[in-house]
Formats: sequence, structure tokens, C-alpha cells
Amino acid sequence: MSFDCLSAVTAQWICREGLLDPRGPVGASEISIMIDASLIMMAIVIPTIVATIAFAWWFRASNTRAAYRPEFTYSGRIELVVWSIPLMVILLLGGVSWIGSHELDPAMPIESATAPLEVEVVSLDWKWLFVYPDLGIASVNELVVPAGTPVHFQLTSASVLSAFFVPQLGSMIYTMNGMTTNLNLLADRPGVFRGMSSHFNGDGFSGMHFTLSAVASAQFAAWVAQAHQTGPVLNAASYQTLSQQSLDVSPFTFRAVDAGLFGDIVSQTLPPGPGPRSSRGTQADNAAR
Repeated sequence: MSFDCLSAVTAQWICREGLLDPRGPVGASEISIMIDASLIMMAIVIPTIVATIAFAWWFRASNTRAAYRPEFTYSGRIELVVWSIPLMVILLLGGVSWIGSHELDPAMPIESATAPLEVEVVSLDWKWLFVYPDLGIASVNELVVPAGTPVHFQLTSASVLSAFFVPQLGSMIYTMNGMTTNLNLLADRPGVFRGMSSHFNGDGFSGMHFTLSAVASAQFAAWVAQAHQTGPVLNAASYQTLSQQSLDVSPFTFRAVDAGLFGDIVSQTLPPGPGPRSSRGTQADNAAR
């Protein structure tokens, strides 16, 4: 499906890198629901526009054939049309939304002959930590997955509420401190997709983005092997350092991860991060005291 866009910015963010350019089954289903809902709503919008123009033209001052009926108060036929069309539209929209919301439940596994890849996600101030528990590695602001393989995410926050979103794959979901949310996505072909925190969460919000690279299985295996050979070890001490506020962090990997680290973050055995308080705000508070 192709769409004509109005500007270079719109083309990049909406047509080529956004919701209107889905690259997986979840994103494709969401755009289908959006288009269906828009077409259903046209059943009210288009007749209303046509009726407005027709009434304005028919009841113009120069039209002597238009009947002036100041005593008119009620018409059952008009009431039937006025109320039945919106009622049918609401029923159709409700049905589409109801069915779609159940079929696209973020926690529902994606049907596939391939076992899903497990990824644990932690939103920090202001960066993303991705842990591959079955592979024993982790990455910051870079998520690499095999194309055509479902990915099961478990997500939490080390600080305030954030929102994990890869527009082309679909299903934005919140990350919350002390809680775990689940999300299932799939990139149906190789590509590099923009990921972001889609809700404002502090001074570093504008730089809290990442890249999701869907690659061939052989490339993914090579990336995993390289990650095992480079970078520090992610343990309680290095996590505490990582959880401190930082801006515009370049992607890097951890060659090993302590088992159970994600569970310690969720259970707050490892204390939460400081929250979205910039150094300027801390200095201002200290000065006020």
C-alpha cells in the first residue's frame, strides 16, 4: 500500500518510517483498523458535507420555490434518518474496535513456527536497556532481532513511566517501575526501524530513542558472537552506574549479564533510578535550601 504525502517531513515520519508503512503483522493489522474506521466514519462525514451544501443552495434568498414553514416542529422520518445513521456507525466502529483490540492484545503471542526471541526491556533516564536473557548479552539504545522471528518483550522502568514504541511494528506500551508489561512484535522482513519513548518523561526525552535492526538469522548470530567478545559485564554495580541520568547515549553492548538482573530491577531489589531530575533542577533545589 502506498500513500502520497504532503511534505518531506510527513513522507519520512508517516509514509516511510511511521504508522502508514507497517513492517509486521501487528502494524499491518493496526493500519487496517485505522483505514476501516475512517471509511466507516465517512458514512456521516460525506452526507453531512453534501447536505450542508445542498441546504445552503436550496434555501438561498433568491430561490422562491423553497417553502418557508415557521410552524414546522417535528418529522418522524427526519428523526429516523438523523438517529439511525449515527447509531449504525457507532455499532460498526464499536465492533471493529472490539474485535481488533482483542486480536491485537499486546500480551498475545504471535502465531509462528519459529520460537520467539526473549528480550527484557528497561527504560532508564534517558536511554533503553535491552537484555537477551537466553543469550546472556545486553545492549543500550540498540535492539537487534532476526527478521521473521517473533519477539516477546518483558518491559519495566527503572524510573518514571515511559512508553516503548516502534511505529512501523505497532503497539505502543507503557513501562512502569515495579511492574512488568508484555508485548509481542514481529518484523516480517529485514530493515532498520526507529524506536522511541513516545511520551514526555523529563529533560532527556528528545534523545531517548533507539534503532531496531531486523536482520537475517546469520547476521543476528554474528552480532551475538561479536557482542560476547566486546563491552563490559552487566551486573549490579554496572547497572547502578548505567541507571544514572545521561543524555544522548551512543549504542553499546554488554558481553555478559548477571542472571536474574531483570527480576531484581522489577522487584526493586536494585533500587530505582533517581528519576527525571536534571542537574540544573538539582542545583536549583540546593540553592533554594
